[in-house]
Amino acid sequence: QVQLVESGGGLVQAGGSLRLSCAASGSIFSINAMGWYRQAPGKQRELVAAITSGGSTKYADSVKGRFTISRDNAKNTVYLQMNSLKPEDTAVYYCNADIKSSNWYAYWGQGTQVTVSS
Repeated sequence: QVQLVESGGGLVQAGGSLRLSCAASGSIFSINAMGWYRQAPGKQRELVAAITSGGSTKYADSVKGRFTISRDNAKNTVYLQMNSLKPEDTAVYYCNADIKSSNWYAYWGQGTQVTVSS
């Protein structure tokens, strides 16, 4: 059984910073890509940033230059450093990872709320 547990969300003023963490645990043989998605009220879930096992990254245009994704493969953990936060970054942020346990499967975390006040 595999779990993704997120932490680090909260309330911050515009211009502030937050760091999200997501740790994978359980019966893990291998992890491929890991990423962060977000969903604001009334909107579809969207990709924020993703990182491969080799460290290649991609970002949504709206967060380029402000957010940085990284991972610690030894800890099965992915991070999202969010700087210069804007009210439009307010959303529930979800961690996603392609993990091989018995088979490859895309796992999701439970979500963590990020609220940016103006």
